[in-house]
Amino acid sequence: MFKFITHKSFFINLLAAVGLLLLLAFIFFSSLDYITRHNEKQKVPSVVGKNLAEAQKILEAGELVVSVQDSVYIDTAAPLAVIRQSPDADAEVKVHRTVYLTVNRAVPPSVEMPDLRGFSLKSAELYLQSIGLKRGDVTSTPDIARNAVKEQLYHNKAIAPGTKINMGSVIDFIIGSGIGQEAINVPDMVGMKVLQARLFLSNKGISIGSILVQGSIADTANAFIIQQSPLPFSTIGPGEVVANKINPGQIMDIWISNTPPAKDTSSPYIVPK
Repeated sequence: MFKFITHKSFFINLLAAVGLLLLLAFIFFSSLDYITRHNEKQKVPSVVGKNLAEAQKILEAGELVVSVQDSVYIDTAAPLAVIRQSPDADAEVKVHRTVYLTVNRAVPPSVEMPDLRGFSLKSAELYLQSIGLKRGDVTSTPDIARNAVKEQLYHNKAIAPGTKINMGSVIDFIIGSGIGQEAINVPDMVGMKVLQARLFLSNKGISIGSILVQGSIADTANAFIIQQSPLPFSTIGPGEVVANKINPGQIMDIWISNTPPAKDTSSPYIVPK
């Protein structure tokens, strides 16, 4: 029954089969490095600062795989710019290695405006930095709390705590300058724009009180002051005027219009209607 096992041709065929298997195994393992490109390495190109689409094109051209790992927001960087890469530029890696990218957000995230009123200017600035906001202009107003934040402004308007604004936004402050005692001449604000006048007065410790609008005004900050109270001068006799005084901490009322006033240069003051 098992006579074929002892037959000479069987042993020859068996040896041939074993030899063929050994040859195939040798060829397979010899070519494994070529198939897997085991020893083939290359340097990772630098893509930091480039747009994500451009970075992906560069890396894939080098037979590398791209994966966006994280996103951050930096207001000084372009939207979708690569901020970090891993592995770093010039690192030697195998082909088909994954390069992980951190990109800048296309849309800035929102943050809540804190209530910084009463903070010292330095503390308020540090707080803004911690949540991704920036400090802008600082003006002063008479107040016993010197260098304490009295008002926080966004686009020249008071901003309430809790208001959602974009990260990277600029916040202006009005701070206390101490209570001044020395009276000064009433400044002549006629012809100035409201924003210009507000900044000018704040440096002298004077605030704007009532704003009386003449006509239709869309942009109050850029409207012209056409009248004011108190006046810069008072008449004390025929052809005789005296400069009026105002103390830091007091307020001035103004009349505004879209049209600049035709100021009478022959008179030292304008009488409000």
